Amino acid sequence: MHRTRRMGHLPTLALAALLLALLVIGGCAQSPQILQVKPDVGASLPQTGNGQAIAVSVVDGRRSDVLGTRSGEPSSTSTIRVPAHDVIPKLQTQAENALRRMGYTPTREGGTGATLTLTLADLQYAPADADAPLLDAAQLQAVLRAEIVNDGGTYTGTYTAKRTQSFAIKPDWETNNRMVSDLLSNALRRAFSDPELSRQLQY
Repeated sequence: MHRTRRMGHLPTLALAALLLALLVIGGCAQSPQILQVKPDVGASLPQTGNGQAIAVSVVDGRRSDVLGTRSGEPSSTSTIRVPAHDVIPKLQTQAENALRRMGYTPTREGGTGATLTLTLADLQYAPADADAPLLDAAQLQAVLRAEIVNDGGTYTGTYTAKRTQSFAIKPDWETNNRMVSDLLSNALRRAFSDPELSRQLQY
């Protein structure tokens, strides 16, 4: 009798274990993500400089390092973040690389030449309308603002990169990290490929 009673508890224990596993998996799937993006301005940039020194700095102009949430709900704990202490130095490096490839000499101290301040003005990850039923979609947006000050005055340019991505399941960390990295790379290329920005740097 004792043996039969113990066997009768097995389905209940198995069901409890299965439910616990599903809860753990569900919790992991919607857990917060802290991205470590890898923006790359690329090598195909206009050659407009002649060794001029450009003082360049990158700053964070966002209200928050939270892009959005994986669930799409504003109050959700499944946030997606890109911390300033990680992304800003990387953008600084890419801005300096871009200026070198364009023929300038980037510095971090102001002088008699031009100064370029690049601001990460916005970075968003918001729900969007999917192209097909049973799919979810996200709208990603990055906005960079460039301000150049030289003897000829001040120039400000705004460069926006957007991407809409559909998916059947919520993207994992690697997928989101790659998408946001590509987005920032696109915004950087738009900025440093702008003919007016190049003209303004030629003081």
